[in-house]
Amino acid sequence: MRTLIKHVLASSAAHDAVTVKGWVRTRRDSKGFSFLELNDGSCLANLQVVVDANVPGYADIAHFTTGASAIIEGRLVASPAAGQKWELHASRIELVGAADASYPLQKKGHTHEFLRTIAHLRPRSNLFGAVFRTRSRLAFAVHQFFQERDFVYVHTPIITASDCEGAGEMFRVTTLPLTPSLSPGGGEGARRAGEGAAADFFGKPAYLTVSGQLEAETFACALSNVYTFGPTFRAENSNTARHAAEFWMIEPEMAFCDLQGDMDLGEEFIKAMVRHTLEHCAEDLALFAKFVDKGIGERLKFVAERPFVRVPYTEAVEVLNKSGRAFEFPVAYGQNLQSEHERFLTEEHFKSPVTVFNYPREIKPFYMRLNDDGKTVTAMDVLVPGIGEVIGGAQREERPAQLADNLASHKLRPEDYWWYADLRRYGTVPHAGFGLGFERLLMFVTGVSNIRDVIPFARTPGNAEF
Repeated sequence: MRTLIKHVLASSAAHDAVTVKGWVRTRRDSKGFSFLELNDGSCLANLQVVVDANVPGYADIAHFTTGASAIIEGRLVASPAAGQKWELHASRIELVGAADASYPLQKKGHTHEFLRTIAHLRPRSNLFGAVFRTRSRLAFAVHQFFQERDFVYVHTPIITASDCEGAGEMFRVTTLPLTPSLSPGGGEGARRAGEGAAADFFGKPAYLTVSGQLEAETFACALSNVYTFGPTFRAENSNTARHAAEFWMIEPEMAFCDLQGDMDLGEEFIKAMVRHTLEHCAEDLALFAKFVDKGIGERLKFVAERPFVRVPYTEAVEVLNKSGRAFEFPVAYGQNLQSEHERFLTEEHFKSPVTVFNYPREIKPFYMRLNDDGKTVTAMDVLVPGIGEVIGGAQREERPAQLADNLASHKLRPEDYWWYADLRRYGTVPHAGFGLGFERLLMFVTGVSNIRDVIPFARTPGNAEF
């Protein structure tokens, strides 16, 4: 029976019979025997295999090249070599799939840009194997966090007719033929597209979702505490290291909850994810610290151990304006904070993770609750060093009249949100939640600086390969 290499390397005793299956990283030949380095993706480390010339299958040893897949049977014995506890003395080797000379992942350094062009093979590299193992482990931690707190996991729709953020950067879903009437450029073409929507599959314009929040609110108003964890989409023509057209979002929603409770959960969530990474991803974190970001370990401990500082948006702007720092993006009240501003607050001024709250209503979406001052809304952003914002959330507007005013001020059609308004007519309650981009969280815990390198197959403007 197959044994994963991670378990072989963690074994506390030698074994007379072990079967491993994986891919050859390297092969070295000596007189009468060969050394193979085998990896099955279960961990960063390779298993060294010693193959004598008299072992069944050795006649094919020349084909055990980098990238080839193999099955090895043998005895696990203590290794005399430094830096490794065990090695496998083969009793039988079998070549499963050869790799020809064009195999691009040879034993040398490769740039991230090159590896993106072979995204179907890059998980076999050390770095990306570590990234995607960490992604898997953290996805488990997300569910564990909410399930242990009695949140109900809700699958919200990927196809929607609602623009949650009101920015209009949505992908249209249609079965209509591609004609000029579907032109996104506005004017007569756009008018005809709206008229033709009745003949479309859903009978109205439909889009890929930018957020599951609105639907999650309906479930929170029935099941109390819920969360979503799924893909979302933004048709934003932005080719930066922080933007992708498809990404995964974590969105909890809580009934009978205000902004204070929302901030409590957001901060607790970030600390829990960091602690889980430190505890369960130590080997891969060591790789990130060596080759990606030397300060990643200290930064994660910094967030795990220090309390969050909470500061109103107005005060944060004052701090930035008084800093004497020449920021690339000027700081002004009524403007969103940029990453450089957020990192200054966490890394230099407060020297702590920070939660900024109570933003001007003009720069936030329609669903956020208006504060008593009539100028700000109950919004909050959770900021961490190295990244800036990782969570954006708010207490939702639960008052029917105020929600109607918000829809009007954002020029949204009330008939498109009739079901959302119904929640305010039938047993309305204060409720709050937040959204966290899973890839943004992964960038933080791995130190990887480009979102394209923490998602298996990146979807960006001009690129939908693989």
